[in-house]
Amino acid sequence: MDVTYLESAAVLVEDEHTKILCDPWLVDGAYYGSWAHYPDPDFEPEDFDDVDYIYISHIHPDHFDPATLERMDSDIPVLVHDYRWDYLTNAIEDLGFEVTELPHGERTHLGDGMHINVLAADGCDPELCGNFFGCSWYDEKADETGSTQVDSMAVIDNGEFTLVNTNDCPYPIAESSCRKIKRDYGDIDMLCHQYSAAQFYPQAVTNYDHEEKIRERDRVIREKHELALNFLHLFEPDYYMPFAGEYVLAGDLAHLNEYTANPPREKAKAFFEAHAPDDSECVFLNSGEHVSLASGEKSAEFEPVDQQAKREYIEEVLAEREFDYEADPVPTLGELLSYVPYAYRNLEDKREQIGFTSDTTVLLPLVGDVCLELSMDGGGYRFVADADTDDYDGWVKLDVDPRLLKRLFEGPHSAYWADAKIGSHVGISKEPDVYERGLYNCLGSFHAHGYDVEPADSIRVRDGHESGTEAADATPGDGTSAASDGGSATCADCGASLNIDSDRHVRHSRSDADGRTANDGGAVVFCIDCGVAKLNDDVAPGGEVAGDWASDREAAE
Repeated sequence: MDVTYLESAAVLVEDEHTKILCDPWLVDGAYYGSWAHYPDPDFEPEDFDDVDYIYISHIHPDHFDPATLERMDSDIPVLVHDYRWDYLTNAIEDLGFEVTELPHGERTHLGDGMHINVLAADGCDPELCGNFFGCSWYDEKADETGSTQVDSMAVIDNGEFTLVNTNDCPYPIAESSCRKIKRDYGDIDMLCHQYSAAQFYPQAVTNYDHEEKIRERDRVIREKHELALNFLHLFEPDYYMPFAGEYVLAGDLAHLNEYTANPPREKAKAFFEAHAPDDSECVFLNSGEHVSLASGEKSAEFEPVDQQAKREYIEEVLAEREFDYEADPVPTLGELLSYVPYAYRNLEDKREQIGFTSDTTVLLPLVGDVCLELSMDGGGYRFVADADTDDYDGWVKLDVDPRLLKRLFEGPHSAYWADAKIGSHVGISKEPDVYERGLYNCLGSFHAHGYDVEPADSIRVRDGHESGTEAADATPGDGTSAASDGGSATCADCGASLNIDSDRHVRHSRSDADGRTANDGGAVVFCIDCGVAKLNDDVAPGGEVAGDWASDREAAE
């Protein structure tokens, strides 16, 4: 049996009869364009059309990459774990492939003596998943087989050699599945395991300075390495290949590469050779090279990349790329806020399902210096002008390009919160500096999928800078207009004239001292007296306001 390292978690496992391609992410652009490879691969997805099977461990784009699969022969059968939910299977089938869902812990014969056994990271034990992610169990079908966790691992054997591929499965949640493998198979010839962090932290934390990011980067790297040692001690393999989670950030995020917990491979190799069991041999390979499990012979010895050449490639090539969503038009404030009542309903459903509550306030800047203030204890939401984090005891602020934010609001068919976060597209700051896993779990449901959404034209906004301004409710006004003055445009709530030069109504923008600059998302006319912002000049003469806010408010409540 030979094992060929390709990129990140992509490996080719083969003997003289059968080839299995695992987690083929072979082209740049995962996570909405932010993840790339270095060096640039010298092979194409089409080069692997001769494989007999494709195994995909889980839904994350550096494992399930539609851009790679779209270029491959869709007649190749795809193997996945039989997850509780069919989102991975459905996504692969949408690309034209036939998918076989393999039950947890069952050794399946693929032909000519080759077998595969796919196991859930959590061992199909909901309690393990709940304890790890800090949430209570909420699936009514908890007694049925199927993982509640996003990851799976695979054992591939041909009766003579055995390979274990744990990819992104986290320790200790994966310990029970790993011990089952060790009991059932005994000697392990090759272990492929993660050693770095495929995550946003610490590079996307916006309130860390340079020194804090470097310190946290090094701490996370050490932590990931030490967790990997648990797999090595448990399996006691003859050979082990640290892999997966290897990437380079592109586009406007390229400057964050120095902070990712994704160390040079030669440094990781040195760590494992110094700390791993002596009777296991560390195997690092360059892309396209292979190792024989029969002899331990490698097609070529590992050669570290030139770090200066890598930096130049990042600056000259990767930094110039654009993300998928940057071709979208910038949404107006009205477009964004129209999704919020429905997204909040979905978030609340999720929060109640997993039993999560927190005093932390989530702040989500929209456009035009208007920020969404979101509770995580069922207390609702409201819109704030020029939100100041000093006004909150505990907060998390999420900075997202409004074009991507619109996709996130549209729902999973357009963009996933988890993928945007992993891809470092979400700038995160927080006080206190505590990672509330359940909070981000809930935010994954903060979208309006399943609802028909119409653009809004006004919303009640609290202005933290003007004295006497009353904080307002999360939901819009009832659309009733007071008598207008001579047919001029008026505020729907207080009836005052919306004269741009008046003392009580301004075009709200922090960047304009006169308060009259139109923002990127459109002009916002802000009423200091009642806290209502009219969006994008959608204010009609005579106090009439476009749209039916009464029905929207009823839907939100």
